[in-house]
Amino acid sequence: MSRPPRERIIETARDLFRKHGLRGVGVDAIAEAAGTNKMTLYRHFGSKDELIAACLTEAGCEALREWDEWEAEFADDPMKLLHEWISCALSCAIEDPRGCDIANAAVEITEPEHPARKVIEHFKTEYRNRLARLCRQAGVKDAELLADALTLLVEGARVSWQSVGAKGPGARFVEISEAIVAAFARQAQLSADMNVSANI
Repeated sequence: MSRPPRERIIETARDLFRKHGLRGVGVDAIAEAAGTNKMTLYRHFGSKDELIAACLTEAGCEALREWDEWEAEFADDPMKLLHEWISCALSCAIEDPRGCDIANAAVEITEPEHPARKVIEHFKTEYRNRLARLCRQAGVKDAELLADALTLLVEGARVSWQSVGAKGPGARFVEISEAIVAAFARQAQLSADMNVSANI
């Protein structure tokens, strides 16, 4: 059974946007590649801007579903999940030369009222908040600061891989990330030891 037109349009649009950029492909090309017509596309989305927002929403939801799977798998060991996040972030950045759909869209879309802007802000904020929650669960001191550091590091690493390739600074993403996590973990342990000493 063939998939509904809306699903075909989103899948096709995501593929074309990734290959040619959001500005580099029009609705006619998307409709044709999806095996439908422009009238059907506009009936489901209203405009190209709304289609872009729908594509980014789908990409964001996929990432959150993957995060939910990680949490279920490593529910008893948050620190291990934090290290898994670092490895997965590396794999995503290396395996996909186009980088993150949502980050790329944030660069391309400059209009503040574009419907995709709220989608971008929502998912990027949600990823960062989930990372902060994970850091807290792992017992890291200053979890918010660590989450911000890792977020900035992975976003920068993606740009590095896209601009100068795998031999650039992004190649040291895991090494740097692990060092940062270890430093924060040591700080938490020192604080715990000091509290124990103070109570003796």
